[in-house]
Amino acid sequence: MARTEFNELLEAGAHFGHLKRKWHPGMAPYIFMEKNGIHIIDLHKTIAKIDESAEALKKIARSGRKVLFVATKKQAKEVVATKVQEIGMPYITERWSGGMLTNFPTIRKAVKKMSSIDRMETDGLTASLSKREKLQISRQREKLEKNLGSIVSLTRLPAALFVVDVVREHIAVKEAKRLNIPVFAIVDTNANPDMVDFAIPGNDDASKSIEVILSKICGAINEGLTERKVEKEKEVSASDKAEKEDVSAGSATDAAAPKKTSARKPRTIKE
Repeated sequence: MARTEFNELLEAGAHFGHLKRKWHPGMAPYIFMEKNGIHIIDLHKTIAKIDESAEALKKIARSGRKVLFVATKKQAKEVVATKVQEIGMPYITERWSGGMLTNFPTIRKAVKKMSSIDRMETDGLTASLSKREKLQISRQREKLEKNLGSIVSLTRLPAALFVVDVVREHIAVKEAKRLNIPVFAIVDTNANPDMVDFAIPGNDDASKSIEVILSKICGAINEGLTERKVEKEKEVSASDKAEKEDVSAGSATDAAAPKKTSARKPRTIKE
């Protein structure tokens, strides 16, 4: 797993926090200094937290479980959608629907609704509907796709949440904590790091900062997925080999075994 470079974070502006008057005391251990009324984040601690989070998320991915990414702020939407799509994980970049985790079965029903609409169109069942009804169904499908299309692969509750800006996504964080789902997050100087399990101190307002941190996280998850794939292939290969050996052993046993001959009774001649 590639280690995060200090200069890479520095160039991305990951060290810039918020104004001093907006700070949260819980972030004191991660603040290096104050400059022109702005808190500067200690990037050495950011690197340590990125590596710690990346290692934990890699293990989750290797186990075959899902990580749900949440980033609805303008600066993070495109970055998250691009990076997370590459590793095939679910994400939310539009509005967080209340109860998305705590009322997950209802959300799954809404996701399945998209599939049922698609089947109706494929089977030609919408042909008999009026123009107005078709338009209503089409709009419903577009709305569901916009809000929930990115979590189609999430068939059960995620094993972890990765959040960009815990202040903005506080509802998602609260739902995850309520269900004991670990939360990983980029935490700026205006937020409470104790709200999450794995806090990565960093600038959560600059798209470049978000991109650099997310690249490391997604890279680690991708490594976990790759290792899982290799392990599965080895298991299948070992299983096939064992099966062939059993068949060969069985054939050899059959060939070595003496053939049974049936003893015939002597024929008696009736007088």
